[in-house]
Amino acid sequence: MDKSTQARYRAQLETRLQALHSEAQANADSRNVVTLDQTSVGRLSRMDAIQQQAMAQATQARRELESRQIRAALKRIKGGEFGYCEDCGEEIPEARLNLSPTAGRCVSCA
Repeated sequence: MDKSTQARYRAQLETRLQALHSEAQANADSRNVVTLDQTSVGRLSRMDAIQQQAMAQATQARRELESRQIRAALKRIKGGEFGYCEDCGEEIPEARLNLSPTAGRCVSCA
């Protein structure tokens, strides 16, 4: 893979990593512990708040997983291993990398 293609993927990955960080900061309050006044809020409102908190925490977990995958891909770019399968060493097709730039394995090994 040539340097310009690697630079394009690096820029794409860094942009996505920054977006994930911004999303995490913007939604930090929704992951906090739910505290409600038990006397003024109904049972369904409490359940709704708890469900929203759980969904926000699950979304954050997905963001963290994607961030780890992006950092691993950036590390492979830096080490000159980006675009090659971690298992068999064959080149990962560019079509696969276009769909998922964090892919570390070819389709056969994945």
